[in-house]
Amino acid sequence: MATDRRNEDKHRALREQASLNPRPDAVTHPLFRDGEFFDPHDLLQVKYEMLRAVRVDKRPISEAARSFGFSRPSFYQAQAAFEQGGLAALIPQKTGPRSGHKLTPAVMEFLNRARVAEPAVRAERLASLVHQNFGVQVHPRSIERQFLRQKKP
Repeated sequence: MATDRRNEDKHRALREQASLNPRPDAVTHPLFRDGEFFDPHDLLQVKYEMLRAVRVDKRPISEAARSFGFSRPSFYQAQAAFEQGGLAALIPQKTGPRSGHKLTPAVMEFLNRARVAEPAVRAERLASLVHQNFGVQVHPRSIERQFLRQKKP
């Protein structure tokens, strides 16, 4: 029972760190099937061991990639990332913009003034106003999310 709780806690932490392997069942390498130390859910550990199997154990790339649940192209991506940035580079990074990049401070100031003037204004109307005044196409949901971010302390 305590082991299950520890596994749940570890999986939650891995998920928060973007290191939870989405395909742990695809990892068939004996290290991950027989030992307690090696966790097929830990994406960072799986990728590192795959790279180590090729570099240190001299395993063929296709065999290593398959036994660790990856494709050959994924192996090469992991190898390049590791060579460039070390272990930290093996952790998947969130792609795309991190925030409303079209919602510049000037646009947000405009939106905040519009909301003060008309508190019941809908995000669709605000998106239309942004397009008219700034020539920028912004999705209404992006505006709503940005307002929510502003409310947080």
